[in-house]
Amino acid sequence: MNPMQEHAEVLRYTSQDGVATITIHRPERLNAIDAAVERALAAAWRHFNARDEDRVAVLTGAGDRAFSAGRDKAATEPPDYRRFTPGVVIEVDKPVIAAVAGWCVGGALVLVQMCDLCVAAENARFVYPEAKMGFAGGLIGSLPGRIPHKIAMELMLLGEEVSAQRAYEVGFVNRLVPVGRQVEEAQAMARRMAAHAPLVMTMLKRFANDVLPKGPVERSALALRETEAVFGSADFAEGLASLREQRTPRFEGR
Repeated sequence: MNPMQEHAEVLRYTSQDGVATITIHRPERLNAIDAAVERALAAAWRHFNARDEDRVAVLTGAGDRAFSAGRDKAATEPPDYRRFTPGVVIEVDKPVIAAVAGWCVGGALVLVQMCDLCVAAENARFVYPEAKMGFAGGLIGSLPGRIPHKIAMELMLLGEEVSAQRAYEVGFVNRLVPVGRQVEEAQAMARRMAAHAPLVMTMLKRFANDVLPKGPVERSALALRETEAVFGSADFAEGLASLREQRTPRFEGR
């Protein structure tokens, strides 16, 4: 059974020509992110990592009205974007391209920020209104390492929308395309990349990530990734068992 099938109500994962297309599928809610989407995105990145045949991912939202309106207004618990954003708690060494149309709001902007490339339709609108709303998770703090500092501060502190054209001009977007062409263009780019040497792309992405400045929340997430790997390991379970059984542990490094 496809492990992504249980998340099909809110997210679609398709694979073709070495390209995984991951689509947040809640068009009736402008692809807003609730707990189900959080779980689905986390599962999608793990599934992508596990599939050697999927060499590049395209992340998008259903329809042309919104990539995602951000946090679902009906949700009552604060989200933890560290756990379902690619390359934060879940390490993603393969390339990821965002394909954006319409609204990209709040935490959805963080998702795009952490992708390697971005294709935007001409109707794309980027806005981070958290300062107006009284809540922010802080992962956006890495944005000044990816676009000019003053533009990043405008997005974060003024909280007003930035057009697709402006986002392209400041380097947040790689390609501008007519509405409805964003996924097609991103997939075409991904197919070209999928023909390249995977080990080289992985190395170059790791090297690039090493020189990108990281905000406090991103740095804490990287530490969380390492500690959770230890706590989820067979060696951790063996250590606890050896204490209970009063014997010398037999560690295997896994």
